[in-house]
Amino acid sequence: MSFSLHLATLRFALRYWLLSPRLFALILLARLLSHAAELALPFASGRLVDSLVDANRDVGAPLRALALLIGLIIAFHVLRKCFGLALVPLVTTGMEGLTRDAFARVQRFSADWHANAFAGATVRKITRGMWAFDLLSDTLIFGLLPSSLIVLGVTATLAWLWPPLALVVAVGVAIFLAVAVSLTLGWVAPSGQAQQALDSRVAARLADAITGNPVVKDFAAESREDSAFASLMRLWRNAARTNWYRDSIAEGAQTVVMIAVQAALLGSGLYLWGQGRLSSGDIVSLVGMQSLLNNYLRDFGNHVRNFQKCVNDMEEVVGFSEAAPDVLDAPKAKPLDVMTGGIVFDHVRFRYPHAARAIYDGLDLVIAPGERVGLVGASGAGKSTLVKLLQRAYDLEGGAIRIDGQDIAHVTLASLRRAIGVVAQDPILFHRSLAENIAFGRPDATREEIRAAARRAHADIFINRLSDGYDTLVGERGVKLSGGERQRVAIARAILADNPILVLDEATSSLDSVSEYHIRAAIEELSRGRTTLVVAHRLSTVQRLDRILVFENGRIVEDGPHAELLRRQGGVYRRLFETQSSGMAIDAPLGKIA
Repeated sequence: MSFSLHLATLRFALRYWLLSPRLFALILLARLLSHAAELALPFASGRLVDSLVDANRDVGAPLRALALLIGLIIAFHVLRKCFGLALVPLVTTGMEGLTRDAFARVQRFSADWHANAFAGATVRKITRGMWAFDLLSDTLIFGLLPSSLIVLGVTATLAWLWPPLALVVAVGVAIFLAVAVSLTLGWVAPSGQAQQALDSRVAARLADAITGNPVVKDFAAESREDSAFASLMRLWRNAARTNWYRDSIAEGAQTVVMIAVQAALLGSGLYLWGQGRLSSGDIVSLVGMQSLLNNYLRDFGNHVRNFQKCVNDMEEVVGFSEAAPDVLDAPKAKPLDVMTGGIVFDHVRFRYPHAARAIYDGLDLVIAPGERVGLVGASGAGKSTLVKLLQRAYDLEGGAIRIDGQDIAHVTLASLRRAIGVVAQDPILFHRSLAENIAFGRPDATREEIRAAARRAHADIFINRLSDGYDTLVGERGVKLSGGERQRVAIARAILADNPILVLDEATSSLDSVSEYHIRAAIEELSRGRTTLVVAHRLSTVQRLDRILVFENGRIVEDGPHAELLRRQGGVYRRLFETQSSGMAIDAPLGKIA
């Protein structure tokens, strides 16, 4: 584990501690004062013993020494309690900010990032980082900071009073720290990282299998999934055992060193007492100091291990904060002002990350305001890429895309995406009520507006049959609804959002023929007067559009209305239409198109 990662984690944690700067300063002050009181306790005890020895039955001096001792005890506990109470709002505020920022960051990562990440593992990383921040706060402020202050305080005090004893403590503590740190970071930490990696794999596998449970059931694969998960859990068990065994052995080694330090310190103190250089009270003070030192160093190895665990657990969250989203608002980006919805692709060049060749190399396209355009072609021909670039899911290698003359690279992403309504082929719904899902694009919509949108999408037909109506929860990703029902909810969502530009990705593909007829009518009404792009495999979807663009290998090879394209002898669109009319798959006669 690199030293730079430890520093990055500390800087990251400090950012969230400083969300409450005055509280953080108060906690540090209370901690310093409480340790000063605690460090003074052994000397107050020694003074009490000496006053008893020298008092000759005069209780005045012992009472004063006792009052000092009790006062220090009260001060220590009051300051410690104030410190503990102040730590609660500091840490909870930091946990809130950390989790909120991590969520916001992940939300803005690219579609490719989310496609390559397990949702369950991402959730696990964020929540693990949140609780690691809590443990890190306790470890540093309750553990490592106090241990460091006490060790320095005891060593400095002994150096001032009895330099030989300070040397014993300094050498002993140095050996102890060397053993603790080397074992923890060099031996225990790697096994902890291995366990953490398997922990993320377990979470990812759980989420993947549970989300895909309908497929597991379809293929009667429960036993197979059980076996695969059991194998993974065996790996986790072995990694956990290794980590915990190493942890226990390292703790034992540190205990041996700590006992040796105690024996050396007390033995040296008795030697000085025998020479008359220490009083009986001094021995009492020395016993108290070694006990204090032992109490704080005893758990030092645990604190180092916890610190390393926090660094491991927070690594991904720290990485989230340092990773820039693939697509960002340009400096001084302005909101998009859509007046008519005209779209221009001006010599666009684009290549997917890590792709061998460009999808578009100089694509030019003009879509008039309010024009309804179909995008057809074999899979991989480039039609879906056009929509992704219009939404600025990726930045271009060259050229520009303009909406009403405004380069979308220079407008805010939020305003751009609010201007484009999307109905996907496989719409995703949230595990919320039907009303919330329909109103997602317009959360301030009234219930009557929601109902009106549902009626226009013919979603009210099935919603009114549900016992909870619009308050029905749809399940994760909408699994409690059929494909056609999900599609109609998505269309209602687009109708209510009332975006000036529409993108329909085979929006009627999941519907039965009766519903499809009604939805086509709703879409036709919805798209009237709006610039509309329809990505289609079923050519019946695009026949009534103003214009059809036929894509092949990232190029527009044909452009025109349905009737005109159908008249072209040997044309690509005609071949697609004839192939589909014969009941064959569109891609079958065309071969694989990259």
